[in-house]
Amino acid sequence: MGDVPVLEENTRDPLTEPLRKVLGGTTAKVMAEHLGLHTVGDLLHHYPRRYAERGELTRLADLPLDEHVTVVAQVADSRVLTFNQGRGKRLEVTLTDGSGRLQLVFFGRAVHHHHKELLPGRRGMFAGKVGVFNRKLQLSHPAYELLDAGSGAEAVDAFAGRLMPIYPACKQMESWKIAKAVATVVDSLLATGWAGVADPLPAALRAERGLPTLPEALEKVHRPRTKADVELARARLKWDEAFVLQVALARRRLAEGQLPAVARRPREGGLLDAFDARLPFTLTDGQRAVSREIFDDLATEHPMHRLLQGEVGSGKTLVALRAMLAVVDAGGQAAMLAPTEVLAQQHHRSITEMMGELAEGGMLGGAEHATKVVLLTGSMGAAARRRALLDLATGEAGIVIGTHALIEDKVGFHDLGLVVVDEQHRFGVEQRDALRSKGKQPPHLLVMTATPIPRTVAMTVFGDLETSVLDQLPAGRSPIASHVVPAAEKPHFLARAWERVREEVSAGHQAYVVCPRIGDEEEPAGARRNGAGGAGDGSVGDGTGGGDGEGADAGGERRPPLAVLDIAGQLADGPLKGLRVAALHGRMQPDAKDEVMRRFAAGELDVLVATTVIEVGVNVPNATVMVIMDADRFGVSQLHQLRGRVGRGSAPGLCLLVSEAPEGSPARARLGAVAATLDGFELSRIDLEQRREGDVLGQAQSGTRSSLRMLAVIDDEEVIAAAREKATAIVAADPGLERLPELRAALEALLDAEREEYLEKG
Repeated sequence: MGDVPVLEENTRDPLTEPLRKVLGGTTAKVMAEHLGLHTVGDLLHHYPRRYAERGELTRLADLPLDEHVTVVAQVADSRVLTFNQGRGKRLEVTLTDGSGRLQLVFFGRAVHHHHKELLPGRRGMFAGKVGVFNRKLQLSHPAYELLDAGSGAEAVDAFAGRLMPIYPACKQMESWKIAKAVATVVDSLLATGWAGVADPLPAALRAERGLPTLPEALEKVHRPRTKADVELARARLKWDEAFVLQVALARRRLAEGQLPAVARRPREGGLLDAFDARLPFTLTDGQRAVSREIFDDLATEHPMHRLLQGEVGSGKTLVALRAMLAVVDAGGQAAMLAPTEVLAQQHHRSITEMMGELAEGGMLGGAEHATKVVLLTGSMGAAARRRALLDLATGEAGIVIGTHALIEDKVGFHDLGLVVVDEQHRFGVEQRDALRSKGKQPPHLLVMTATPIPRTVAMTVFGDLETSVLDQLPAGRSPIASHVVPAAEKPHFLARAWERVREEVSAGHQAYVVCPRIGDEEEPAGARRNGAGGAGDGSVGDGTGGGDGEGADAGGERRPPLAVLDIAGQLADGPLKGLRVAALHGRMQPDAKDEVMRRFAAGELDVLVATTVIEVGVNVPNATVMVIMDADRFGVSQLHQLRGRVGRGSAPGLCLLVSEAPEGSPARARLGAVAATLDGFELSRIDLEQRREGDVLGQAQSGTRSSLRMLAVIDDEEVIAAAREKATAIVAADPGLERLPELRAALEALLDAEREEYLEKG
């Protein structure tokens, strides 16, 4: 123990100590830059992904392509091959584990050294990026550590004596190097008896749930002797994450509930009643129930915070419009914030159409209870913009629909009573907050999303919002059939897809073709491929499903995603020749975009080739077929959103998911899941399982920087629900956490300045 660095005992909590003091500058720098680990606590909360045992079979057959992996396996075969007329040497090593085989390949000067070490029968840990060469899984120039005869006694003991942790790693820092760093840190803490390590869980709560202390849990998760140790540690660490997060959200709910707001009640015989009377259809039971929840919230004297989520086409916009009309009835104004100009214009068009003369306040022919509905976007002309700003400032306009332009300083309201945010995930909290700050008192807030969110996710990500769900489709909506088109394996399937588009157009309908990219960006020479008529080059788009198609020494790049400008031209000159084809994308001038959308909605175009600019809000009931190119490059929820653009009328919809991802790859499995169900909630569970939750406290809803390292919100429903209940009770009794200083410290550590601001602004 003499050479173990001991953490300074005078620090408030040794988990806050910088890693460089314990591990040295070089290791600490790599961990900070490539794994985001800066302190002792960061490293100890970088938990093992799994554990290997002697005799356990790591399933090589299930390795994910294009991901950095660590495997434990045995050398089955090792041979040196020559190429380039004997001038080059290549070492090929075959690993096996009983479930499958994996090939390692080494080139150049290293061949001789590795050939001597990697003898048949040797077992080791091997780390690298999984690729494919000649239809075989392959790691090129992997890092490795041998675990039996010939390696250090320490590695043998670690491997033979206990469960061996395999850590989430990167190219610059393999799993076993992380394990050694963790061992150094744990030894240094053990030397002081974990002195000064604060435990955020109140002792009574810990005892009630039968959970170990934090030091015990951290030791067991990194140095388990049995699988029971792992389970006990996981149970404690999951509870920590859920509980501290729910305390943060409970404090926010309490603070929001104490803010004053103006109660907004619709008046009898007013604008809302007049609007309902002119609706040509009956509201669904779901729309009525959700509207009641919203109206009850609007009638209270503290701000509504409600999340309205619903299936594509369930009528969320209608529900939001009725809420806005209720606020106008009560003398206030309502603002709807949309993420794109196309969507803002679409909402403005559909709302004014639904309202008819009720949207013509102050105009000749306007109805008795009418108000003005104005549009405000960044590209409007100066005169129209001045008129809109004046209508908002005087209160003449009861409803405004706009983009980020609504947030600008020049925009002032007479009496802002309700903010509706469409597609919440497209906006930063600062933007939402800037709009809400324009009210004399905090306005009510209604957040809408068409991406269905499982209950536990909503409870975690939107813990400060009450949630309403619309899961019933209005009468008259048609079913959508979805099919995967494997373009690389079966090019004739793609040819048939274009025939189906022609058939739909011949029957008087219209079609969308969606591509992941616009296509006028700078590209390497020769990067573009023919995507409309054939299978391209057989490579895969998102790194989830394929290799580079060449050997590791070929240095081949995957082709760029298919592009709107390329595909529109290829279709117009090829398989869809003679049809009226137009392109739509986000970099077009707003007037040009609006003109294309207007022509498509009017039936003057047959096929619209677009980016995801059409993902939400676009409503053309006559469009019945959608072809999504490079479908594997889109997320599950995004594909579900996109296909919701078809089948909006009486004719059935068809969605064709074109992909070159090989059969059996994760990308193809994802597309198969989308094709198999129209249940958005089921699909969102699949999406979440694949993407993880992201940072539920930060602005990104998905990504690597996550507060959740152990907790999986999709699986740990009971833990989250119980933590929410306990957190709410504790915060109600002690809002400042004065009696729980350790919990308060944990909360401060979780909520760095950026996240604190995020929660404050929510």
